[in-house]
This record gives sequence, structure tokens and C-alpha cells, in this order.
Amino acid sequence: MSDKKLGFSPMESFDVSGKRVLLRVDINSPIDSDTNKIVNENRIDKSVPTIKWLLDQGAMVGIIAHQGDTLDYQNLIPLIEHAEKLSAKLGREIRYIDDVCGPAAVHEVKNLKKGEAVLLGNLRYLTEEISTFEDAVKLKPEGMLNTWLVRTLAPHFDMYINDAFAAAHRNAPSMVAFQELLPSAAGPLFFKEVTALANVMKNPGRPSVFLLGGAKISDAFGMMENVLSNGTADRILTAGITGQVFLIARGINLGSKTDKFLSERSLDLFIASARKYLTDYPGKILMPVDLAFEGNDIRHEVSVEKMPLEEFFMDIGEMTINAYKLEIEKAGTLFVNGSAGVFEKEMFEEGTRELWKSVAEASGYSVIGGGDSVSAAARFTQMENFNYICTAGGAMVQYLSGKKLPLIQAMERAGKRDKL
Repeated sequence: MSDKKLGFSPMESFDVSGKRVLLRVDINSPIDSDTNKIVNENRIDKSVPTIKWLLDQGAMVGIIAHQGDTLDYQNLIPLIEHAEKLSAKLGREIRYIDDVCGPAAVHEVKNLKKGEAVLLGNLRYLTEEISTFEDAVKLKPEGMLNTWLVRTLAPHFDMYINDAFAAAHRNAPSMVAFQELLPSAAGPLFFKEVTALANVMKNPGRPSVFLLGGAKISDAFGMMENVLSNGTADRILTAGITGQVFLIARGINLGSKTDKFLSERSLDLFIASARKYLTDYPGKILMPVDLAFEGNDIRHEVSVEKMPLEEFFMDIGEMTINAYKLEIEKAGTLFVNGSAGVFEKEMFEEGTRELWKSVAEASGYSVIGGGDSVSAAARFTQMENFNYICTAGGAMVQYLSGKKLPLIQAMERAGKRDKL
């Protein structure tokens, strides 16, 4: 029953009719801080085909998912709007119970009928499911079997399906423990995500160009060493804070405001790595040649050769945009993670807008991933013009960094056990 390439089974290989199926999806969505409403439905949309197939097959589906975390507490809200949107997209009711695994949740699961589904409460209501617990306690899957979530829900289900590759980097009970007890399979989105990233990593069209930006530069640096050392990336185009760190590593003084900004966030620690990559991989890493800042409510652009300048640089400039476009047009494979600037502000959207349009129009195979990157794609382009929109952020980064993901390890163990 196992997929030979991945080592675990697709859900379509199981007869789920009349079975109680525990389905883990990732519908964690960007939330408007003023309204607490969902502002991007990409992950919800991607989960719809999986749920539809299970319901059409006559399964009784208990859906578990998370929203927010201790690290982004403002997004930790109930999943009722998620259930409403799923219901509207599926054309059938997805019930919601604001209980994760207590008596009310168990009652709902036990009373499911064929072709019915219930979305249980936000997993992050549980201490066992938050990132700080994972980091502090470091349980192995077999040690998670006595967690409240697993010991309460597992007895009421016949099998477990995971279609939450976006959370594949999480060593949490909902992701890696049910495989120890239940026949397990992966959903179609899981296979699509892994296949798309494998195309980028193992068989890229040449030249292979990575566009890495944004403010969360640990993501960019997390994958950079791997894709450079194994030859996956022929060119890396740096932008955002990532680009500024590389400029400093090259010896460009961006001014004390930038230095202070990086130092206060411990981002200056990446300068040494950037300097090493520039030395070890000459000519492969491109940096901005001009940057944009605000002065008297007007956008200004300045060449990096005219630094230092005591400003906050919020975007790349036109010369950089044009240089990067040439690289994008020639690319056989394009991978995008992290915006070129603070695109949420109209004055500084130009870099992200123009580069994203260029990627969308390019002939190379394009994959875009990460929450901000996908939001920018939805804002500035037609999403269907990208070859693949990856729902994953942290999982995608770990995969491209060459690290074994906890979810894949758990699914492989289940695949070996369940193999007929």
C-alpha cells in the first residue's frame, strides 16, 4: 500500500467508507488584527479536495487543525470562521465544536454519520500542542501517547490521515503520535507539496534561481548553505533584510540606524555566515545595488555605493529590480521565499510587485512559499500563473535545508508497519 518513493500510503489506497477518520489539516490563516477575520484563504482552499473526497467516500471525519501559537498570540482564535468557509466551499455543513478533545468533542465524533464532518477546536488551546512546549519538553512520538489529545481521541477513530505538510516541521502529538496507534495515510496536498519541493531540490531546470528576502532571515540562511553546497541553486537573489545583511558582509556601511535595527533583533549574528557564503560561493549570490527609503512622505532611491545613509531602507531600488528581472527571465527553475521590501506600505511595494510579476510571467518552473510571499502573490499577480503555491513556511525551509521532517519520519514508520 505504501508509495514506493515516499515510503507511506496515499489516502486513496484505503477503503474509508463507514470509517471514522481523524484528519489533520493545516488551515492556519493570516488574520486581520483589527477584525480577527481571515484575510487569506489559500490553505483552506487547498484542504477542500481532501475533505470532499473523504465525505464522498462515506467517511465520518473528525478534523483537527491549529490557528496561531504562543509566538503569534494575536492569531490564536477559535476555528468557527474556518468551519464556515469550509462549509461554503464544500456546499455541505462542516460542524464546529469549540472543544479540542474533551467530552463535547468526543460526543460529536461518536455521533457522526457517514458523509459527515466536524471541525474540532483549535489545537493550540492545548499546552501539548504549542511550540514552547515542543521546544521545552522534547517528547518523542512514543512518549506522546499519554498526552490528552492522543489518549482521548485515538480510541474513537479507525484511521489517521495527515494532509498538513505546512506543519511537517512540528514535533507535536497531532502531527507525529497518532501514527503510532492507527493505520495512517497522507492526503493529496501532502504529496503535491513534497513533489513540488523535490522538483526544486533534486531535478531543477537550469539555471536554478532562488529569490530570498523578507524580515525572517533565519529562513533564508536556513536553506542557503544546503542549496549552495549541493549545487541546487545557481543564483541567489537577496532582498529585504537578507539583502541588507549581505551588503554589510560585503563591507557596505548602511548606517547606524540599520546597524541598531539588526543588533536589537540579533540579526547581526548572520553577518558572519553571509561573509562565509560570499567567500565560498563567489558570483552565486546577488545583492541589491540600490535601496529605497522615505523622506518627506516621498520614496527616494540611493545607490549602495553612496552609503552610509542614516535611513531605514524599506525596499530595493529600480536598478536592483531590473537586474533581478534579467536573472528571473533566464531561469529554468524559480523558488521564491520572502518579500523584497515592506510591500504592505504602498510606497515600498514596488520591488515585491515587480519581481513577483516577473516570476509569474517567467517560463521557468516556479514555486512560491511562505505566508508573506503567498499574500504578496495574491495581491500583485494571478496565482494560477505560478506552477506551485506551497502552503508551507517552516516545513518548506527545513525540507530545503536538507533536514528530515518529523512528520515524514512518523509517516515512514507507519508505512513500514502498515505495508502489506
